[in-house]
Amino acid sequence: MTATPKRWTRWQRLKHFLRVNLIAGFLFLAPIVVTVFILRALLKWADNAWKWVPDFMRIPEKLGIPETGTGVLLVFIVLLCTGIFVRNYVGKRLARSIEKVILKLPGVNRFYAATNQLFISVFKSPAKEFKQVVLIEYPRPRLYALAFVTGIAVGEIQRKTKEKVLNVFVPTTPNPTSGFYLMVPQEDTIKLDLTVEDAFKILISGGILNPESPELKHKTNLTTDTSSN
Repeated sequence: MTATPKRWTRWQRLKHFLRVNLIAGFLFLAPIVVTVFILRALLKWADNAWKWVPDFMRIPEKLGIPETGTGVLLVFIVLLCTGIFVRNYVGKRLARSIEKVILKLPGVNRFYAATNQLFISVFKSPAKEFKQVVLIEYPRPRLYALAFVTGIAVGEIQRKTKEKVLNVFVPTTPNPTSGFYLMVPQEDTIKLDLTVEDAFKILISGGILNPESPELKHKTNLTTDTSSN
């Protein structure tokens, strides 16, 4: 009769051991595997890009160089030339015209808009424009939201409010590039030790990823060093 609880405790410990370590292994290896898979797919796609080039323009083939591995150079040149073109006046107008046509295509427009927003979020993140991460009570008291300070309100706003008001951006989840612009009294904001990058991780993951503050990391490191000694 007394052996059953002991066996059950061991089984619980085994399940906990397996669950914790499997999750830890997955969280470590999954991003690496996905990154390698994407890089391999991109390299393979880049090598296949030569198939779209006319025979008389295949420089590696004329020089006797294998095309495998040189596709990256081709993609680099195409991206560079395209970037130079779409940044001038004629290129901008042409790019906008093409985008308008794509956005009018049913079905395709939603996929294009979602993909476009994803790349904008990755490559044109507004993180550099944010100066401080704060907590504010929003949308009602005792409910808190992460917000980014973008500056101090000036002019008529400060005169009418008669107190120091901050310009803050309250992002949405999981797309932190959209959100709300609010003007909040400085005394109603709570400063956080989070970096803007860590706050973005929290928002994109919906709170699943919750990086420790720099101070807490420092304390944890000190505790670890002390215990190891």
